[in-house]
Amino acid sequence: MKYAIIECINGNFFVRAEGIASIEAAKVQYHGRCQALWNAPDVATAYVMIADEQLDAVEGCKEYIHHEFTQSEPEAVPEASEE
Repeated sequence: MKYAIIECINGNFFVRAEGIASIEAAKVQYHGRCQALWNAPDVATAYVMIADEQLDAVEGCKEYIHHEFTQSEPEAVPEASEE
């Protein structure tokens, strides 16, 4: 059986790796990608999964990553004083 790492990041689909021969190697790549996406400041949402040849998630390896971006309030600009 061959495996692939498939992602959807901010609505864009990617096949990150394909033709992986062992599930152990696929899991290492999968967990590395999940870690990178959890730490990425520009990722609002992402799904990462290990897919088999039937495009099924393998051993439940499908992760949803979601960051809440908050709008920072603008800094108050001090008013100019009249002299």
